[in-house]
Amino acid sequence: MLSRLLPASASISDAVGKTPLVRLRSVEPADAQVEIWAKLELANPGGSVKDRPALQMILDAESSGRLRPGMSLIDSTSGNTGVALSLFGAARGYHVTLVMPQNVSEARKRIVNAYGAEVIYSDPLEQSDGAIRMVREIVRCEPTRYFYTDQYSNPSNPRAHYLTTAPEIFAELGHRLTHFVAGIGTSGTVIGAGRRFKEISPAIHVVGLEPDDAFHGLEGLKHLASSIVPAIYDPGVLDETLFIDTESGWVMAERLALEEGYLVGYSAGANVEGARRLAERLKAANQTGVIATVLCDHASRYIEARAP
Repeated sequence: MLSRLLPASASISDAVGKTPLVRLRSVEPADAQVEIWAKLELANPGGSVKDRPALQMILDAESSGRLRPGMSLIDSTSGNTGVALSLFGAARGYHVTLVMPQNVSEARKRIVNAYGAEVIYSDPLEQSDGAIRMVREIVRCEPTRYFYTDQYSNPSNPRAHYLTTAPEIFAELGHRLTHFVAGIGTSGTVIGAGRRFKEISPAIHVVGLEPDDAFHGLEGLKHLASSIVPAIYDPGVLDETLFIDTESGWVMAERLALEEGYLVGYSAGANVEGARRLAERLKAANQTGVIATVLCDHASRYIEARAP
């Protein structure tokens, strides 16, 4: 469906959400009555789905008085939440400190630096869990200096998707929607949106995606059996979990660029691969379906510059 002309925004915060919902026809199984739709979250002002929870965490903390002028925002991140916090911190007058694994892409390092964020690097071998442990120690030592957004535990993370992502998708697809599928990183997207969809109709099938191995290349996603499980993760919202191998996620990201024109990251590739597998299952059972997922971000944050 085509996106509507949006009204002028009073600030960059007002530009978050209301992203286009696009149909991925090249991924749909041939000769089947199954549709695959995706939220184009790279259209957010910060370029990713993480704009939604980052802004919601800040707004809710301001409203409750937990975040006050003069405090610094801090969190651990592999990139997209860090970009979003840096953006909104700059726009709302907060200093931002980010703890990131040393091996995050140079593109994301440059972006957060451009917004003026302070970056502390954690051990790359410990991945996102190492950054979580480090940020918790920093906050423990200076609790009054920082407001720790704590994206893995903050209920405002799934609340953002409960309030915006799910209603936006349902406004377009209505009761035709049969499945919603999204990857588990913080788990905010699939848990928040899934919770809202279940309230709308328990028949909507909510599917979480995980990498199939602890050592994977689907950046932003968590293999829960080998990771610190996010406090906001609620398996009761999910009808099932699919496990996606790195190669399949990468191949699908390449397909989306070559066949649909969407240059997206590997977690988006995994999301669409999960949607494709659900669609093939429906086709095999001779069932109809309308599947929604999320294109999390733009691939420019993963493509490293190379010398000619």
